[in-house]
Amino acid sequence: MSRNDDLLRQGPREAPEPDTAEERSKKLGLKTAGGGIAAGGIGLAKAGILGKALIWLFAWNGVRTAWRVGGWIGVAVAVAIIVTYLVLTRGRRSS
Repeated sequence: MSRNDDLLRQGPREAPEPDTAEERSKKLGLKTAGGGIAAGGIGLAKAGILGKALIWLFAWNGVRTAWRVGGWIGVAVAVAIIVTYLVLTRGRRSS
């Protein structure tokens, strides 16, 4: 006997009531908030603020990692790389 036969033998059933929008958003929880955060992130990216924040975040993590790996020499190398990047991007913007 297959599963379909079993379901046919059970007969018709009543479908559950669909959830309201409020119930669905409660179930989604953080996913709803995540959509709002994503929308805000898109707005910040359009304004150019998000890119700058990410560059500084990567720079900070690079300096922190350099400190753990190489002490002051590692920090000096990381700062030199960051300064070189900033000089090159400003040079491109000027021309």
